[in-house]
Amino acid sequence: MAKQFPEGFLWGGATAANQFEGGFHKGNKGLNIADVLPGGKERLEILGNPGFDFEIDPNKYYPNHDAIDFYNRYKEDIALFAEMGFKVFRTSIAWTRIFPNGDELEPNEEGLAFYDRVFDELIKHGIEPVVTISHYEMPVHLVKEYGGWRNREVITFFERYAEAIFNRYKGKVKYWMTFNEINSGLMMPIMGLGFAIQKEADKYQPTFQAFHHQFVASAKAVKLCREIMPEAQIGCMIIYAPVYAFDSKPENVMHALEEEELFNYFCADVQVRGEYPAFINRYFKEHNIELEMEDGDLDILKEGTVDYIGFSYYMSRTEKKDKSNEEGIQGNIMQGVKNPFLQASDWGWEIDPVGLRISLNKLYGRYEVPLFIVENGLGAYDKVEEDGSIQDDYRIDYLREHMKQMGEAIEDGVELMGYTSWGCIDLVSASTGEMSKRYGFIYVDKHDDGTGTLERKRKKSFYWYKDVIDSNGENL
Repeated sequence: MAKQFPEGFLWGGATAANQFEGGFHKGNKGLNIADVLPGGKERLEILGNPGFDFEIDPNKYYPNHDAIDFYNRYKEDIALFAEMGFKVFRTSIAWTRIFPNGDELEPNEEGLAFYDRVFDELIKHGIEPVVTISHYEMPVHLVKEYGGWRNREVITFFERYAEAIFNRYKGKVKYWMTFNEINSGLMMPIMGLGFAIQKEADKYQPTFQAFHHQFVASAKAVKLCREIMPEAQIGCMIIYAPVYAFDSKPENVMHALEEEELFNYFCADVQVRGEYPAFINRYFKEHNIELEMEDGDLDILKEGTVDYIGFSYYMSRTEKKDKSNEEGIQGNIMQGVKNPFLQASDWGWEIDPVGLRISLNKLYGRYEVPLFIVENGLGAYDKVEEDGSIQDDYRIDYLREHMKQMGEAIEDGVELMGYTSWGCIDLVSASTGEMSKRYGFIYVDKHDDGTGTLERKRKKSFYWYKDVIDSNGENL
């Protein structure tokens, strides 16, 4: 029997502007980081190797430019979300629609008006917007002219951007998050921090200096949000993947703990507790990191703590101090060793529903603030049958097992606000730029080479999720 979900639980779906909007030059929008990342395996190489130049190559295909054309089809798509019964819809605002270069003094009215139309359409259908302020779409101008988040001046530009959207949408949006998967900057600073590492050996100082600037910017945005919209809630957003020790050998247990503290907790500690955690001091010392701070920075962090933690959960991670004799895994920008007890998706991401319950308990035990699962889902190859149907039982199985563990965590005492399944409509993959890696309840006829009619089709999971929402999680 399914565990009872609380009344008012926020069921819905999640997307990001850069991965589904398209219209990359419409409405006076500027170029962002996603616009200069080509599709396919080349994108993974760019994200993992030093020296990227943030230029568009006319000989390459850039899937985010058109994506699935939500920019023109938002009414059709929102009607489908409403048909499923969404209570909330998580999306992001493209920074370059509001400030095309990022450093302008006045916002772009065409961009502001576009999101007015989107939010009005959602509200018309009884769907609350959940908005990420920055989701892997930093203006390229800020990357090239300022060096991305390494430059303290970017805090001012972000604050101006946040103030503009808070003032504009204060009557329409009451759930906000500052930076998407902020801790991803540890693995891929290109998307998260707005710069490419030039030499692997030099990555530590600029990475953590950039984090500090993001932390200050996030705290300032939280304070602004409270001043402009006292009734709103604003959270942080992290990738969370519980780290298991490969075995009970103490060295492996310690190694897993160190990996978990740095990746899962460092960013959240600063944003939720308002201060740098003790464990980071040794890490800074061992990697010769000396943060440049201004007077008052630590006070700003203390005053700008978030109301809730949004997080993505796709998989767990298993770690061993010496990986040389173990089969490695690659999943969601994280590397570890193969867990013999878990199966993997088509893209090699290990599937671990119980890991979600573990994550919820660990996060709630550490922070005691409400939690919001804002990304979870299965990227898979979908086949359109001769009758036009998409029988995605594998996705239903994946989601059902994770939702059961959410129910168990609520029973454990975890305060869980809601759940937005990632890529509720098929969209461009962030890490590989593929369309074939599909997450949606809604199929979009668009392919890795850019061909397709963009026709929308309901998958089998569409009707299943509608029933889940209708029953508030009782009918899984």
